[in-house]
Amino acid sequence: MKKVTMDDVARHSNVSKSTVSQYLNKRYDYMGVDTKRRIESAINELGYRPNFVARSLKQKRTSTIGVIIANILHSFSTKIVRAIEDVCNENDFHVIICNADDDPAKERKYINMLRSKQVDGIIVFPTGGNMELYQSMVSEKFPLIFVDRMLDELTVDTVLLDNQEAAYIAVEHFLNLGHTRIGVITSSLIHKITPRVERIEGYKKALSENGVPIKDEYIKGLKVEDMKQGLREMFTSDEPPTAILACNDLSLIEVLNYVKENGLSIPDELALIGIDDDPFANIFSPPLTTVSQPVFEMGKKAAELLLEKIKNAEREGIVQIYRFPPSLIVRRST
Repeated sequence: MKKVTMDDVARHSNVSKSTVSQYLNKRYDYMGVDTKRRIESAINELGYRPNFVARSLKQKRTSTIGVIIANILHSFSTKIVRAIEDVCNENDFHVIICNADDDPAKERKYINMLRSKQVDGIIVFPTGGNMELYQSMVSEKFPLIFVDRMLDELTVDTVLLDNQEAAYIAVEHFLNLGHTRIGVITSSLIHKITPRVERIEGYKKALSENGVPIKDEYIKGLKVEDMKQGLREMFTSDEPPTAILACNDLSLIEVLNYVKENGLSIPDELALIGIDDDPFANIFSPPLTTVSQPVFEMGKKAAELLLEKIKNAEREGIVQIYRFPPSLIVRRST
């Protein structure tokens, strides 16, 4: 079967090939309604499919971006990706999503794959383990945006939460309720991932400013598989915490599992706050107090920044860090 070409569409709709090209690129400013209708009808009747490879070679763009997320199991990641995809869809960009599992080797493989596919830009939740690769993209002025995590050694536009403030307002809420034995648990701190480190800093700052001693045994930064043991150590100490801050959704789930397995009552025996307003927080019994981050706004900002960089690739600009404010949603777990 002969492949339908743009010339075929032009002849069938009685317009020039350049007019068809303008239609396909949505440049309708000087195109009449009848012309658009004829071209659309010809495309449908002939079954024409644009050759995106040929178009990308001509335009030197693929209208495709890559998104490399740290861990697809985090609800935060899926919401961010949804917001990015919404913006890209509105701008006729395609999105390739990759899950790095916080593994620098896996992240490196995906960066190289995306670059080989000639994506126009990349949004990445950086592991921090590929500094030379990040730096090479910066040096090339390749459109690059970081989300959720900063790397001090690099000047890259970054979108993230005000993480210190997120933990600070949670601990302050505990203190206002009379709690002084406050624990905190997050994912592993070994690689100094920005939100984890900053939330611990915010926790410590709130305690210090209120004259409450900081106890190392109340602070846990662990792999998910080690959190159960870490919680056991925390709650079997001489003075177990009466309140706990779970710094992300995975640690919150581990706390809830521990509470259930050990028959603890929320909030009578343990007050609980989670950072990230997970979908189940409002329907859990009792409903969970959470610190919410404006995830969709953050994802939208990341996508808009990247598309602006792609459209103005040669323009030099000041690198900026965009921090979004958290908000405390008080329910019945505190």
